Amino acid sequence: MASTDTTAKAKAGNDDLAGLEAGLDALDAVQVTRTPVREVLLKKVLPPLAAVALVLVAWQLLVWAEVTEDYKLPAPSTVWDNLSEMWLQGTLFEVIWTSVSRGLLGFLLALAIGTPLGLLVARVKFVRAAIGPILSGLQSLPSVAWVPPAVIWLGLNDSMMFAVILLGAVPSIANGLLSGVDQVPPLFLRAGRTLGATGLKGTWHIVLPAALPGYVAGLKQGWAFSWRSLMAAEIIASSPDLGLGLGQLLENGRNNADMAGVFFAIILILIVGIAIDLLIFSPLERWVLRSRGLLVRS
Repeated sequence: MASTDTTAKAKAGNDDLAGLEAGLDALDAVQVTRTPVREVLLKKVLPPLAAVALVLVAWQLLVWAEVTEDYKLPAPSTVWDNLSEMWLQGTLFEVIWTSVSRGLLGFLLALAIGTPLGLLVARVKFVRAAIGPILSGLQSLPSVAWVPPAVIWLGLNDSMMFAVILLGAVPSIANGLLSGVDQVPPLFLRAGRTLGATGLKGTWHIVLPAALPGYVAGLKQGWAFSWRSLMAAEIIASSPDLGLGLGQLLENGRNNADMAGVFFAIILILIVGIAIDLLIFSPLERWVLRSRGLLVRS
């Protein structure tokens, strides 16, 4: 009788284990299907287009209601005329590329400086105590504050632009990586040391992969600071020798009391910022989340 009970319990235990394994297999076996084009359009394309349409409608209604003078609030069609004019003149993409090329090159320079700086601050206690608070202070300092000294030190040239971008973006990238390293579980570091991953090898194979989410967030913020710093520099330090960028286009509209030109420049600056995020940083962020099982491929 006792033998029969033991056999029954063992069988029940095996059944429970088999059920648990089946459940875990079901969790791992995520169905990967391609999202229909119609669903993509409805969920990802239609909402932002609807938001833009609502803004344009509200804008036009304010113009028709004559809430203020025409020169203060131009109609959307007037702003569109500026776009058409620059397109016909062939200067639209030249103006955009002038700013985008500066912003991307400045961001890459900031990346090359901010990454090793962030690792150094994160891994060396003395360096962290010495310059960690300075990095936090620099990150909170408005980037426009660096434009006057940069002009005095370097003159009205591209070097001045890049200096302002670096001073605005490097602290954000370094602090983002620092935050990511601080969030690495100590168990990962101990396991890495046990396997012989110490020094640079441990940093490359253990610390950086584990700190990637915080690092990517720092990169996104670093690009935002790069773009804002560049626009501030172009607006304040306008010069024919620097070429016509989006910041200069905005400042020219202000100098000429051309509100349609001001709105047009603001819209272009906004579109470029959104496009860079959608084309570069959003895919990178999705890849990081997907590699950690936090986002299902669809």
